[in-house]
Amino acid sequence: MTLRWLMTLGERTRPDTPTYAECPPPGEARAAALVDDCGQLFPILSTWRSQFGSDLTAWAAQVEVDDIEHLPPHVTEDWGPELRLDTVPGGYVVVSDYRDHEQPSTNRLRHHSRRTTLDAAPGAHP
Repeated sequence: MTLRWLMTLGERTRPDTPTYAECPPPGEARAAALVDDCGQLFPILSTWRSQFGSDLTAWAAQVEVDDIEHLPPHVTEDWGPELRLDTVPGGYVVVSDYRDHEQPSTNRLRHHSRRTTLDAAPGAHP
């Protein structure tokens, strides 16, 4: 199987919170797309914008699948997108990354300040 990007169209179901968008799994979304590269999501989002309205939210994740028509159960049942794509006025898209990132390494200055002290050699003068 090939690693690809799967994107579903989110549903903004709460008029009191206009930026809230539910994240439907691929089998339940109004629209879904499967592409090889993350950059290919943006033209699709633009097409969805012309079809479904200008204020959209889409959810995307990398998955190992070969065909959007035959998604494995673990993809549809455990749908946990990594990216949120929100359209904003002017044709722009705001991308929010929900992937876990590793914590930055320890600060080297702090690390070096914890050097152990060496005992003076016997008979040495302070």
